[in-house]
Formats: sequence, C-alpha cells, structure tokens
Amino acid sequence: MDLIARLRAGLPGEAVLTDPDVTGSYARDMASFCAAGTPAVVVLPRTVEQVQHVMRTATELRVPVVPQGSRTGLSGAANASDGCIVLSLSKMDAIIEINPVDRIAVVEPGVINATLSRAVNAHGLYYPPDPSSWEQCSIGGNIGTASGGLCCVKYGVTAEYVLGLDVVLADGRLLTTGRRTAKGVAGYDLTRLFVGSEGSLGIVVRAVLALKPQPPQQLVLAAEFPSTAAACEAVCEIMARGHAPSLLELMDRTSIRAVNAMTKMGLPDTTEALLLAAFDTPDPAADLAAVGALCTAAGATDVVPAETPAESDLLLQARRLTLTALEQLKSATMIDDVCVPRSRLAAMLEGTAAIAEKYDLTIGVCAHAGDGNTHPTVCFDAADPDESRRARASFDDIMALGLELGGTITGEHGVGVLKKEWLARELGPVGLELQRGIKGVFDPLGLLNPGKLF
Repeated sequence: MDLIARLRAGLPGEAVLTDPDVTGSYARDMASFCAAGTPAVVVLPRTVEQVQHVMRTATELRVPVVPQGSRTGLSGAANASDGCIVLSLSKMDAIIEINPVDRIAVVEPGVINATLSRAVNAHGLYYPPDPSSWEQCSIGGNIGTASGGLCCVKYGVTAEYVLGLDVVLADGRLLTTGRRTAKGVAGYDLTRLFVGSEGSLGIVVRAVLALKPQPPQQLVLAAEFPSTAAACEAVCEIMARGHAPSLLELMDRTSIRAVNAMTKMGLPDTTEALLLAAFDTPDPAADLAAVGALCTAAGATDVVPAETPAESDLLLQARRLTLTALEQLKSATMIDDVCVPRSRLAAMLEGTAAIAEKYDLTIGVCAHAGDGNTHPTVCFDAADPDESRRARASFDDIMALGLELGGTITGEHGVGVLKKEWLARELGPVGLELQRGIKGVFDPLGLLNPGKLF
C-alpha cells in the first residue's frame, strides 16, 4: 500500500491533499533565502489519534514529516522537504478549557494567539506572549519557536507560560509532559525542551498554558530622539532605575518613514529614533511622567504621553505595522532577530547602520528595546542578483555583530533553515554534539523536520 492510501486509511478524505497546486502552497513560511522542497502530500488532522496515525505511517514508510502551524515564521522552519508529509495543525484549533481558579488554559496547537487572548480576557485573565503577527500566528507555532512579543519586557516569553504538553512522538506514541499545577519539579523538564524545538522532537497536540490576571489598560508614551544612541541611553536609564514598563519598543528612522508612507499616520519622520514606553500599572500617568523625564534627560526632543487607550492603541499599531511597511519598500525582505544585552543595544543599532552603508542597502530596525531584541530588516530587490548577494552578506554581518556584542542569533524567531550555520557557531562543537544527541533520542530515524536547526 502506498503512502497516500495508508494515510487515507486513518484520515477523512478531505484531510489528505494531493493536488500539486494546493500542496505547493504549503511549501514554505515567510522567510527569504530559505530552500523549500516539494511535499508529497499535505495532511490536516483534527484529532490526536489522526496525528498518531500520520506519524506511525511516516515511521513505517520512512517518510519525513514537516509540522506546520500558520506559516508566519521567519526562519524557514516550516519549509517542506522533497517528498515529505506536511502535517498542518491548523484544523486542531479548539480552546479546550479556560480555568480562572487554576489560571490556566488548555488549547490545541492551531488556536490563533489573538483568539486565545480575547477568550481569556472575557474571564478577566491575560495571556501575555503577543508576537507582532498575533492575529495570524498559532499557539503551536509560538511554542515551536519560543516566540516573544511586545510585552516580553515585563511579562516574559512563551517558554514561561507553557506548563505542560501532549506530544506525539516520531513513532506515534503520545507523551504527556509537565503539569497543571503552579509548581512542579518532578524529573527532567521535558516541557521546556520541546519549547523552541521547531517541530524537530515531536508534534505538540495540546498545551497547558499559564495565565495572569488581566492588568489595567496600558497607556503609552512616545519619545522622539535625535539619535539611536540617545534613545538607547534612555532605555538603559529606564531599566536601571527599576521601572517595569509593560512595553518598551524602538523604531529607527527608516522604520518610521516606512510606516508613514504606508499608513499616513503622521509619525515624526524627521526624528532618528522613536521610543514607545507603556505602563499597565494602577497609575500609568505617573509612571509615564517619570519615564518621560528620563527620556528628556537622555536628549529626547519631544515627549508625548497618550491620554487615552485609543491614542495608545494608535501608537502601538504603528509599531506592529513596521514589518509590513518595510516590505513595501522592496520586493523582498530578510528579517534578522539578534538579541543583545541591553547595555550593548546602542552598539548593535549603530553597527547595523554601518552595515547598511557598507552594502548600500536599506535596513530598517525595530526592536523590543526593553529586552535587547532587535529586528533589523534588510530590504532588497529579489530580481537583482547583486543586490540579493549584498542582502545575504549584510544579514550575516548583522548576526556576527550580535555574537561579538555578547548576544544570540535569535531571540524569538528560531533557527530553521536560515540560521543553521550560525547556530553551530553560537553553540560550539560540544553544545552542538549534545543537541544532536538529544534529537537522536526523540527521533532516531531523523524524520521530524529534517534539515532544520542542525
């Protein structure tokens, strides 16, 4: 019995897609410069048992499997390999439970981040991880890449909210990790091991997520600076003085102008850097005033606190639209994801500007400034071979700069195909050997998301 027939034996007919035009649309995520193969079939299971059937079939026939969520990733981690089964979890999108007493949500992997956020808000609860793509990205994908978001500076990243998982292993067995309790240290922390593993160790089919009480609605302050160095000085002062903003974001001049061109929002495109700070404390106006004074002392030319949540939402919308706006400048973009210590943030931004000049490219930078996570976005013409070459070279220079400054090649986007070489450099030979060994324990045949990470 061939692969398709075997899959159909345990899946509904509509869950097995073989039309090349359809399967081809599942071949890649949103990353540039990442090779993608041609899948043999796309499957869309709706139950855990159906996922188990897919993995048992794949193991018996030795067929690689590429798990996918919403394919909003930026590293090629969801790209198909030739002849693979693409296992899309988009149809497993149920919110199984929201428990206000235990402050947990139990969800399937295909649940969209924003959908979960709104559902728990209705119970007076809050799920903090909020990637810029929160209206499209799935919880399973967030877990696979250990996603962050705009509110990480105060509330942390996805890994800090995943309490337990149900995972279908490569051979089809179902593994349950973690807990529903507030505390628990029984055995090795396998839950954390799966978070950020990019589908290379197993297929997440259920997640127990920690929730927090919903905070007061935040207010945002916008501060204009004559240089990125001055803005970064303000960031350091804000954090050194013990403030706990719910958001601390930076946009450089290129990003501001791109957003203005696309949205006509009237942002201050004559400034070199725009810093957005938010507080969701009981008295956000007082916190914004204190931070505003620090911004002025650091050289801000204008400090404007929002007076209403609606004004705050408008400013945050500008930040969330940065990537989309930069994509309008050229036919292609490469989005870097280098995280450095906050104390080296200015050096990272200044170094990136020098790289843009070196390669004669437009590189816009937005950053989760509060945790040092920068997103330099290289804009280039994909039809121009020389410009494409320069874009790739600039991307590598930016990652090298991040490592030189004591940072990491990825703060939240993952490794995928795009950064395999750089992961090896960051981990070193001993670290790489041990990580490959862990992969071998969970996936001895190497069928899960082959060609990613290592």
